[in-house]
Amino acid sequence: MARVVVVGGGLAGMASAARLAKLGHEVTLCEAGDRLGGALAPVERDGFAWDGGAASTLLPAVLRDLFRKTGRPLERELELVPLDPVREHRFADGSTLALPGGSRAAQIAAFDRLGPGLGPAWAAYVASYADDWELVRRDYAERPYDKASADPAAVRLLRGRRSLAERAATLPDPRLRAVALHPAHAQGQDPARVPAWLGVWSYLEQRLGAATVPGGFSAVATALGTRLTTRGVEVWLGTRVSDVVVAGGRARGVLTNVGEFSADLVVVAADPRRLPSLARQVRRTTPAAAPDVVHLGLAGDLGADLAHETVLHGSPDLLLHRGGTAPEGSSVLTVAAWGLAPGTDLLDRLAERGVDVRDRLVTRVDRSPAEVGAGGSPYGLAWEGRATVARRLGPRTPVEGLYAAGAHAAPGAGVPFAGLSAALVAQVVGPA
Repeated sequence: MARVVVVGGGLAGMASAARLAKLGHEVTLCEAGDRLGGALAPVERDGFAWDGGAASTLLPAVLRDLFRKTGRPLERELELVPLDPVREHRFADGSTLALPGGSRAAQIAAFDRLGPGLGPAWAAYVASYADDWELVRRDYAERPYDKASADPAAVRLLRGRRSLAERAATLPDPRLRAVALHPAHAQGQDPARVPAWLGVWSYLEQRLGAATVPGGFSAVATALGTRLTTRGVEVWLGTRVSDVVVAGGRARGVLTNVGEFSADLVVVAADPRRLPSLARQVRRTTPAAAPDVVHLGLAGDLGADLAHETVLHGSPDLLLHRGGTAPEGSSVLTVAAWGLAPGTDLLDRLAERGVDVRDRLVTRVDRSPAEVGAGGSPYGLAWEGRATVARRLGPRTPVEGLYAAGAHAAPGAGVPFAGLSAALVAQVVGPA
């Protein structure tokens, strides 16, 4: 049995802790904040609660595997409901696309309603990612990437120079290109610097769809917190880790505001740039940009006016989601945007795009990019070309006994990548 300290109580940290405890290790989790959940923790005010980060997930199998491998199945803890549509795209020309998930035929029909022939063009673009996903899945997402043992085709793919913007440029309509680039924009990334293979997101949406949790996705964090208790994980809230203790070339514990925690293994599931022992390893990386966000509590029911997730395309795109809970007769709405001009009110910008809810406003919570990223960088690292693959830590690091999980250790942010990164850590560490 190894003594393990996990740094960070977001999804990746909780998932790593639960998996390692189930494998028989003695696990302590240190979280700087006063609650678990990280970006999954809800934002609350005046009886309203909004999803602070993810409001849905692709690859729900990642969550199912996490719960199954650490105890009771997911279905006995909370309900995952398929999203239909995955999201609605509203374009500047007034056209709209309700994007179905889990069906090639349904997507073809939806895109054909935008214009004749656009359905097959989109389907061909998505199909071009089938082989990419198999390579990424086998040699990067589901097992630690090792250039020496990976499929040579996977190595070539991950080292490729082509960007997502270049690949999407082959699509014949600007609206199709906007849909293709949305996953990058929604993670604060520049599509011209994101590798082309990350377009697999569109492939996964078509093949598997997306899911949400009724009443707010923060329920996932609550269920995982309960799972940590079940697995005997010792949780220290309000415990800020200032560095990893390294002696004799390996990790020996962590330094915190409440003292030193000794350990045989350390898992960093937080921003490694904030830890001096790791800063040198990641000095050539840049955190992905965080958005401006406003959480709105509104009078009345939004009903069918907005899908669970909606994108208002423009300059910049506005991302809307309805994850959370509200008092009876009210509703919640969250709006996010990257690259917003200083002093811009998102509520006014929303009205300019045709969604005017100003006369229904009950309460609001505004969060600047600095506030959204206050606990680190919830969107991980900015893609800066193909070299970014090699500059990421995780699941292994150059320090023996030190591992990394989370958005900084994965190809992207969001529930699937965070969950997969934790599974990789457990795979490398192995049973006690």
